Amino acid sequence: MSASKTPIYTALAANLGIAITKLAAAVFTGSSAMVSEGIHSLVDTSNEVLLLLGISRSQKPADEKRPFGYGRELYFWSFVVSLLFFAMGGGFSIYEGIEHLMNPEQVKNPIWNYIVLSIAFTFDGLSFITAMKEFNRQRGSTPFWQAVKESKDPTTFVVLFEDAADVIGILIAFIGIFLGQLLQNPYFDGISSILIGLLLTAVAIILVRESRSLLMGETPDASELQDVIKITESHAMVNRVVKQMASYLAPEEVIIAIKVNFKQDVKSQDITTAIDEMRTNIQAKYPHYKQLFIEPA
Repeated sequence: MSASKTPIYTALAANLGIAITKLAAAVFTGSSAMVSEGIHSLVDTSNEVLLLLGISRSQKPADEKRPFGYGRELYFWSFVVSLLFFAMGGGFSIYEGIEHLMNPEQVKNPIWNYIVLSIAFTFDGLSFITAMKEFNRQRGSTPFWQAVKESKDPTTFVVLFEDAADVIGILIAFIGIFLGQLLQNPYFDGISSILIGLLLTAVAIILVRESRSLLMGETPDASELQDVIKITESHAMVNRVVKQMASYLAPEEVIIAIKVNFKQDVKSQDITTAIDEMRTNIQAKYPHYKQLFIEPA
C-alpha cells in the first residue's frame, strides 16, 4: 500500500514555523534547551525537504543509465536524513548542553519559552497524530515494531519517529527550564539539552539501521515468495522452481528472477508462452513485482 505525502507536508510546515519561533525565543531568553530544540526543528525541516526530494527522484522513469529505475533514490535520501538526525540533531544538542554546563547562565524571561513550547507542542502533537494515523493505516493489524522492521517505505516511519522525538524533546525542554527557574539552578537547562541530544541520537540509530537495511536491499515477505513459487509451480508445464532471487527496488517495486525446471516433454517454442502466462498470473496477484524474469534451469 503506497504512503501518503500528507504527514511529510504537515511535519514540514509545523517544523519550519516552530524552528523560527524556538530560535527567536532562545535569543531573547538565553536558554540552551531552546537552542537545542530550535536546531532540532531546523534539522527536521531539512529532513522533510530531503524526503520529498527522494520521493521525486525515485519516480523518474528507467533509462539506459538506470535500466531498473531510480526507486532506491528514496532509500538513499532516507539514509542521509537518518545521518543528519544523528550528527546535526543529536551532536549539536549534546555540544550545546555541555557548553551550557561549562558556562552556566540563568534563563531570562522564561515565560516566552513556556509560550513557545506550548505552541510547538500543539503543532508537533498534531503532526505526530497525522503520521501515526498514516502508519497505522499501512501496518493494519501488524504489531508496531514488526511493522517498522518490515516496512519498505521509509518516509512513513522516519516522519513518525521525528515527530515522536519532537514531542518528547519539548517535554524535556519544558521540565529543564521549569526546574532551573524553580530551583534557581542554570545547570538543569544544560542537562535537558544533553538529554534531548541523547534522545535524538537514540532515534537516529534506529532510523540509520532501518534505512541502511532498505538501501542494501530487502527481500519480500517469505510467505509472499512461497506463494509466488506456488503460482509458478502450478503451471501445467512446470516441474518445480529451482531457485528464486528477489529484492525491493522501491516501496512498490520488486525485482525477482526465477529459475524453472520444465517438464521433459515441453517443446522449446511452448516455453516462451508458458513464461508469459506465469508472469501474467504472478503480476495479477502481486502487481508490485514489476521486474519479473523467468528462465529455464
